[in-house]
Amino acid sequence: MYIGLGIALLVIGAVLSFAIGADAFEGINLEMIGYIFMAGGVLAILLSLVMRDRGPRGYTERRVTNRDPRTGDQYDEVHVDRDR
Repeated sequence: MYIGLGIALLVIGAVLSFAIGADAFEGINLEMIGYIFMAGGVLAILLSLVMRDRGPRGYTERRVTNRDPRTGDQYDEVHVDRDR
């Protein structure tokens, strides 16, 4: 999710910094706003790469019902595997 946001911010920042003339709007420094957008884009991409493996954690369980062949009693086994 953050990679797409980061790329969009980089593109918008580059357009504001390099493609639009500095005199397009008086009193607003579009070049600086573009640099800020590009820095936010780089930060979003870096965060997405760092946080990639930090998803929800938990466990999975598998229930198995068995029957004792000698007595005929039924018992349940629960196998629990931790997710990463």
